[in-house]
Amino acid sequence: MLWNKYTHFLNQWNGVWITAPSITGLVILLRFLGLIQFWEWRTYDAYMRMRPLESPDNRIAIVGINEDDLRAVGQPIFPDGVYAKLLKKLKAMEPKVIGLDIYRDLPVEPGHQELVEVFESTPNLVAIKKVVGDRQRDVIEGPPVLEENNQAGANDLKVDPDKRIRRGYLFVTLQNGQNVTSFASKVVLRYLENFEISPKTLDDNIYQLGKTILEPFEANDGGYVRADAGGYLILLNYRGPSRYFETVSMMDILEDRVPPDWGSDRIILIGAVGESFNDLFSTPYSSSLIRTLEPMSGVEVHANIISQLIGSALDGRSMIKTWVDIYEWIWILFWSGVGAATTWRWRTAGGVSYFSIWKVITIFVAGGVLFASTYIAFLWSWWLPVVPAFLGMTTSAVVITAYIARTAQDIRKTFGRYLTDEVVATLLESPEGLKLGGERRNITILTSDLRGFTATSERLQPEEVVKILNFYLGYMADVITKHNGTIDEFMGDGILVLFGAPITREDDPTRAVACAIDMQLAMEPVNKQMKEWGLTPLEMGIGINTGEVVVGNIGSLKRTKYGIVGSQVNLTYRIESYTTGGQILISGTTLNEVGSIIEINDEKEVMPKGVKQPITIYDVGGLGGKYNLFLIKEEEIYLPLKEEIFLYYIVLDGKNIG
Repeated sequence: MLWNKYTHFLNQWNGVWITAPSITGLVILLRFLGLIQFWEWRTYDAYMRMRPLESPDNRIAIVGINEDDLRAVGQPIFPDGVYAKLLKKLKAMEPKVIGLDIYRDLPVEPGHQELVEVFESTPNLVAIKKVVGDRQRDVIEGPPVLEENNQAGANDLKVDPDKRIRRGYLFVTLQNGQNVTSFASKVVLRYLENFEISPKTLDDNIYQLGKTILEPFEANDGGYVRADAGGYLILLNYRGPSRYFETVSMMDILEDRVPPDWGSDRIILIGAVGESFNDLFSTPYSSSLIRTLEPMSGVEVHANIISQLIGSALDGRSMIKTWVDIYEWIWILFWSGVGAATTWRWRTAGGVSYFSIWKVITIFVAGGVLFASTYIAFLWSWWLPVVPAFLGMTTSAVVITAYIARTAQDIRKTFGRYLTDEVVATLLESPEGLKLGGERRNITILTSDLRGFTATSERLQPEEVVKILNFYLGYMADVITKHNGTIDEFMGDGILVLFGAPITREDDPTRAVACAIDMQLAMEPVNKQMKEWGLTPLEMGIGINTGEVVVGNIGSLKRTKYGIVGSQVNLTYRIESYTTGGQILISGTTLNEVGSIIEINDEKEVMPKGVKQPITIYDVGGLGGKYNLFLIKEEEIYLPLKEEIFLYYIVLDGKNIG
């Protein structure tokens, strides 16, 4: 019993079990190909901008060289004496570390020797050098004095393909395998010496630095796909946008416009911040969906790396963390399952519109939960897949919707074998379509019946009878559909067709007559097939009547039939009963509706059962106008009998044979 329930559950949700893993595999493939990497980066940037700003790190301050400083000095390349004077001023403030993010590999007179002496007498000074690039053109050595004392670090920055900086070097690995400590790392290690903190090796490339564990960036971490992970990189956890660190100009220091203790116990970074220095970079804070924001200078990027490492080592500030691949795959599978399951859940909702509304609402809510959960995780420094999960969820929902639509189309086709497409559309798409009850409507009713087929069928096997009926009814159904008739039901060899329900058209009576003539003409290919089968030709009679009936859904909540009720239906059957093979009889009301384009061969007055007064019925010969349809008139040839034939007959009175 338990196994049966389990199997039933699996079968009921088979669309989800198939769709979710398939879409997950597709999304992972797209991700592996790097097709959604750009959007993952942009989502990461958006989360970075959206999160609340942390308090500024007052342990770090920047002496920014700007265009005003250039004008004050009076030349584009500052003499060494200017930097010597600047460093002396800063040394007097007793900072923990001074970081010089300015290339000084060549002497610039005047004041070069003075600057060298400052370098020699400042053990807490860290300079920069460039180590990545072509050795002849791009590599720049640090000041020789500081290089000798191991006081120069690589200031190379890792720029992503979209020109943004999201990662920072702890050390750079050269082509010869040599590791060069980065400028930021040099400053951090020098600063942490004051707290007796130094890196401890835990495992291969895994270090402990105070309260934090440092692990290198891997090629597929976060939203990256086969990224360059050379050297020792970490994901940058920015403090804030540009100008978030306290910044003063060089002239503010040289002209003593800051308090004497401004730099006490701090890390002082010196670097260019003006636009003319060509040292500006794009970061997650450099753009948004609606506007471009201020870029960040290189010295500010280094300040963020330094702040991240110091904050992690001393305060336990979190590094940006990512999941291993298997966890990310499970995460994508989960959200693909959410998209598939929520859409599948509403597949049996009441009506197409109802299904669409709830599908949109559930996907919208699920998407909100996805973005909210990943954003909250980002606040806790976890970078979880957002775009792949959202893509998996929405794609699964689209696939399930398409599957349901295809299934609905198949149902329509199957349903359409019992009712016309118009009736199916009315029942499935109209909000009122499935309600019980009906409405009064003036329609044209057509009924047809094979003459003498009951007697013929008694001589045949049941399988042959069904074969003949299916062939005959197939031909008739095509003709009826051609003239937009609604087949209400097949009754053995009889057909009940409606013109004017469920959709009313102005020419319903005319199309009914045209359909009847076409049906009689279609008997020629039908009888040709009967002849090939060695069977007796079929003959059909058709009756048409126009009148007011009640049309709609008839039955109960469990079993409903779309049909018509009224005396006009019975009258149509009575009119049809007067026909002979190949004949079409119509009522006076239909004749009046069709008008002068109809050709009448004969008329007669009859008194059908259930009718109080005699009525006139008309024998149709053809229909002019745009239809131009006419019955084939066979010439009657009378021959004299060679001998008398005695007839035996019985009298039929109502349903009684006398």
